[in-house]
Amino acid sequence: MSIISLIIKREFIAKVRNKSFIVMTFLSPLLFVGIALFVGYLSSMKADTKRIAIHDESGRFINEFLAKNKTSEEYNYLDLTAVDLPTLKKSIVDEAYEGVLFIPKAKDNSTLENQIQFISNESPSISFIEKTQEVIAKKMTLTNLEAAHLDTLAIHQAEAKVAINLKKASGEQSLKGLNEIKIAIGGAFGYLIMMFIIIYGNMVMRSVIEEKTNRIIEIIISSVKPFQLMMGKIIGTSLAGILQFFIWAIIGLSLLFSASVFLGANVGAANQIPPEMMQSAQQELASTAQMYIAEILNLPIATILSCFVIYFIGGYFLYSSFYASIGAAVDNETDSQQFLLPIIMPLVLGVYIGFFTVVNDPHGTVATVFSMVPLTSPIVMLMRIPFGVPLWQIALSIAILFATFFLVVWFASKIYRVGILMYGKKPTWKELYRWLKY
Repeated sequence: MSIISLIIKREFIAKVRNKSFIVMTFLSPLLFVGIALFVGYLSSMKADTKRIAIHDESGRFINEFLAKNKTSEEYNYLDLTAVDLPTLKKSIVDEAYEGVLFIPKAKDNSTLENQIQFISNESPSISFIEKTQEVIAKKMTLTNLEAAHLDTLAIHQAEAKVAINLKKASGEQSLKGLNEIKIAIGGAFGYLIMMFIIIYGNMVMRSVIEEKTNRIIEIIISSVKPFQLMMGKIIGTSLAGILQFFIWAIIGLSLLFSASVFLGANVGAANQIPPEMMQSAQQELASTAQMYIAEILNLPIATILSCFVIYFIGGYFLYSSFYASIGAAVDNETDSQQFLLPIIMPLVLGVYIGFFTVVNDPHGTVATVFSMVPLTSPIVMLMRIPFGVPLWQIALSIAILFATFFLVVWFASKIYRVGILMYGKKPTWKELYRWLKY
């Protein structure tokens, strides 16, 4: 067995036998499910109804707001026009009401437009203000039309409602929101790669620091080349991480299946719904759902999965080389912070470019360039692939990624070779550059 194989075996066994590794392997999926259920429970909870006092001196808008009480559960509008405004303001201070909507008398709508006030202790939400403005503006527009002796019914009937149908050049019907689905799929894979790199890259760095601090490295390095030790640590840790991800996938799928069975049992109460309503609802959603499923199945799923594995390996190996060299250069994790930011920034940049650029222009210059840059390509390219990327671009991106990995390993091994035996001194960027010349 080769030396690198022995190091890989040692690193793998040391990681999987670690108590924290075992605990987090089985506990993490349960924590994620628990958090998801808790968030779902919180989102299902109804917020307290907010009481809004209406002081409408004009008498033109109060009925519009009272009518909203039948449909709105978030706000309860009260007609308190008979109560004087100073008393209402005092009640706001005492928190009897969320706020007071004050609508004064005005000679015409143009004067009234800038005199309406909402008085409250705290600033209201933007959505509340927009909805309130919409109610008032709609009523004022109607009165303006009536004052101009215009047929409001004819105007309402003349309003055009446009719904653009999406079709492909081949003549098939396309769907709205398909780009968002594609970016969500690519973003999920890209985010997994980023989290794997950060979690297990740090694990590589901590392993190097631990052996360096315990002076074990001095014994190991006497019979192993620094390059072999670094590669063994990277590969061994990655195998442990892949095993952990595989166990998470099994546990996650099992929990998902259990939840579906549990929810399916509870759905039995839905049998009380009249069959006619169930049938109409099913028919309404069936065609649209089938079209979305068909579009998702038409995505290059094989290419996405295969590229995920390739970029997963290439991206992890590339960044782990940085983490290993940092671990060799410092004596503790505190000293490593100054070197970690330049490593994490490209990963964060890749995520931002993916979500803010790829979704709008997946084949644009920015998205294409950053899908070739090796530090961001594992994330950006995976977000582009669901939109359809030429094979030559994928091949070129992978070639650049692995070529950069071998180049970085060559440079990182020089830092690793010198730093692994350095103690008691905080290295600077200038000193790291000098180590590269040794």
